[in-house]
This record gives sequence, C-alpha cells and structure tokens, in this order.
Amino acid sequence: MKKITTTLLFLMSVQFAIAQVYTNAESVEYDPVNDQWLVSNGSRMITDDGEGNLSFFGTGPANLGLEVLGNTAFVSVQNGIKGYDLTTEAEVMSLNIPGATFLNGMTNDGNNMLYTTEFNSNRIFSVDVSDLNNPTYTEIVSNTEQTPNGIIFDQVNNRLIYATWTNPALIKAVDLDTFTVSDITTTNVAQVDGIDDDSEGNYYISSWNPDRITKYNNNFTSFETVVTPTIDSPADIGYNQNNDILAIPTFSDVIFVDLSSLSVTDFSSESFGFGISSNPINDATYVEFTMETPERLSLNLYDIQGKLIDTLLTENAASGTYKVVLAGLQLQTGVYLLELQVEGKGAKTIKLIVN
Repeated sequence: MKKITTTLLFLMSVQFAIAQVYTNAESVEYDPVNDQWLVSNGSRMITDDGEGNLSFFGTGPANLGLEVLGNTAFVSVQNGIKGYDLTTEAEVMSLNIPGATFLNGMTNDGNNMLYTTEFNSNRIFSVDVSDLNNPTYTEIVSNTEQTPNGIIFDQVNNRLIYATWTNPALIKAVDLDTFTVSDITTTNVAQVDGIDDDSEGNYYISSWNPDRITKYNNNFTSFETVVTPTIDSPADIGYNQNNDILAIPTFSDVIFVDLSSLSVTDFSSESFGFGISSNPINDATYVEFTMETPERLSLNLYDIQGKLIDTLLTENAASGTYKVVLAGLQLQTGVYLLELQVEGKGAKTIKLIVN
C-alpha cells in the first residue's frame, strides 16, 4: 500500500503540471469498475488514481453528493440527480426533484435504489434507478428535524444512517420498513459532513468542528479519533473496503489515508477554538475564536463555490478571545464558508447556513 506522505507530495507536484486541479472537492467515491476515485468538483467531475494523476470525467456538472452503483456514477446537482456511464462517461440519467434546492448526501442499497438527503428542507428521498430512462423519486422523510447531511445504507438492519449538521452532531436512523426516524447517538463533534463504513462494520464520520475523522464501532457504543494528516473542512468522505483507504475531500485537495497503518487517539483541543453560536445563522449569531499569541488574521466569507464575498475582519490581533457578530450580512438562502486565516498558523473553516 502507498505511503501517505509520498502520495501527498506527489499529488502536489502533479497538480502544478496539469490543468485539472481541485477547486471545490466536495464528495469522493471509489469506482471499482475502473479502479479509480471519482470526485465531485463543482462544475466538473474529476477522476483521481490515488497517486496524484487527475483527469476530467464526462462534461456534466458535479458539485455535491456522489454515489457509484453498478456501472453508473450518480451525482447531486442541488435540485436533481444525474447519472453517468462509468465506461463511456456519457450522461445516461437526469432527474429533477421539484422543491429540492440542496440535495447533498447520497447512498444506495446495492440494488436499484438511491437515497439522498435534502440539506435545506430537512427531507430524505428515495430514488428508483432501475430504469435510467424513467427514474422516479419518493419523499420518505418529510422532516428530519435536524439538518441531514452524510448518509449510508445499513443492510444488516435495513435502515439508513445519517449524520446531522448540528452542534452537537447527531447520528440518526431511518427504518426502511416504516420510514420512522430514531436517534442512534449524540457525537462530541459538530457540523458532520460525511459518513462511510469499512469492511468490518465500523463507521467513520468527517466533522468541521473540530476538523477530524471519528471512528465508531458497528453499534455506535464506542468511538475513537483517527490520526490523519492535517485536514481542513473534511467533506463527504469515501472508503475503499478492498484496501482500507479512506479518501477525504477538503475542497482544494483529496487526501488518501491508509487506515491499515494509522492509529487512533483521544481528541485534543484544536488551535484557535473557532466556533459558532448558532447555525443556521441569525442577527444574533456570532463566531468566537481565541488567539494565544498576537498574530495577523483575517476573517473571510465565501460562497459554496469558493468565491470571496467579503472580508469581515483583517487586523493584527492581540492575544485573547474574540467574538464577531454576523449581523447585517444580507445573504441569500444557501450555504456559505467562513474562513479564519491566521498568519503562520493556518486556517479554519465553518460552513454557514442561511435560511
């Protein structure tokens, strides 16, 4: 198996030499048909061989959830789902779901059924793709109460397991016989983006607050923090069960982690302590962070595509705790990225939700 440090250095060197680069890597999925990784990357899907060689896949958009089923790659395009043939890369399916504005997490039951979460309206849909020329959808959960994000199918218990974009994040289940929703556990992290499982029945979740990967056992009664290279805003993760490789999209990169050689440890506090008081945001919402030493910092607001909207703060900050109230932003409904950059220290990102 490849060494992580070698993979990262090689990836960095190759990206300077080719046109295909990561600009908004949101979701990653292993493609067993072609032995490669597929990554939704904003306006295009990208293939990654795990060694830094990137290529465009097809010509259609792919900016959110991604799922491989049979010989088809399915991608979320906010208000619908498209399917692409893994061999020809041609579009073979297109489905619009009226009223949907942010279809995000996606999973499948191994047969002909997809399941997808609707981030903005707290809903979950099933999508029958047995006939790619005539796909159909059904709303199976009309109100998840908490914002649903990453989702996975649990075949043993015939249920869906999904994580929420809340603080703290919850792990919840949908019984596929009755479509009732129940709580599984409350995590010790916030803003969970992705969830996937390994061949032994363990589950992995990616969180933004703090930026890390957490491993749960098969019944969610115990958890550990996975030691990975430094990650920032880990999105919708993918797991290759054949070789225990976890792929972590971080918008500007995809990091491949060999879990057969990495350990787990208890979580230690993250630098800056960058957090948010309430999300979705309102005029009373504030972000808080702590500077242990005087540093030059900036607080930047981006749209979900990574375009800079505004710089909310830039200054030489003394040590201490800071609170910045997010009032008067006048943002349209959607999801935004708020990034705290500290000179010489790095950056932390929070995903903002505007209803």
